[in-house]
Amino acid sequence: MHPILVSFGSVNLYTYGLFIALGFLTAVWFTKKNGRFYGIGDQAVSDLFFTILIASLVGARLLYVIVSWDSFRQNPIEIFQIWNGGLVFFGGFLAATLAAVGFCKLRNLPAWLTADVLAPGLALGHGIGRLGCLFAGCCYGKACTLPFAVTFTDPNSLAPQNVALHPTQVYMVVSNIFLFFILLAIQKRKRFDGMVFLSYVIVYSVFRAVIEMFRGDYRGDFFFSFLSMSQGIGLVASAVALGLMVYRLKTGKKS
Repeated sequence: MHPILVSFGSVNLYTYGLFIALGFLTAVWFTKKNGRFYGIGDQAVSDLFFTILIASLVGARLLYVIVSWDSFRQNPIEIFQIWNGGLVFFGGFLAATLAAVGFCKLRNLPAWLTADVLAPGLALGHGIGRLGCLFAGCCYGKACTLPFAVTFTDPNSLAPQNVALHPTQVYMVVSNIFLFFILLAIQKRKRFDGMVFLSYVIVYSVFRAVIEMFRGDYRGDFFFSFLSMSQGIGLVASAVALGLMVYRLKTGKKS
């Protein structure tokens, strides 16, 4: 794959950044369409996504730096070079969730309903953004002999070169697109506000935990070497989401 899409002299257009931008714009576009059915205006969606963008980038990069600190110890300036890849989803997710809750309180938006409106678009945008990981070579898989294995040859790639690897980036793209359609189906039949968002957290965490087993890059230890950082955070997040879903189903709360 090609981490650098095109170069103009000393200026490079990185494929990773391009797909992250496309994923973000797609998420905004779909969420605006989705929000109109629930009375949430386009401007509120735009403002919310700008807040989420800043918070998620900071949170995702911060967790990646914490997990991969040995890679930055000698050259800390690389911490700010996010166009080379290196964002941990759950770090961004946690930061974005806190920022979104604060935004909803400031704008007097119903938090659970707003979360439901956001969830499908986030899954769709995440799926598109993960294509950037494939081109950059980050989030690469373990060596394998599968007929659909991917081999990286570009010297700028973050993945090991000339080795057949599990296409874990593709697994993540497919799982997120599949999740997008699952959430659309749940949205049509939801029994309370927040059900779509909580389903997003639970199902994504399960998909991610499975895909993590095929990852070949270091992801940090959550529980010694048994669970990676993303698996551990996902396990905790999914348990909390499942508990909230059961509680809201039992209490019969609609909003």
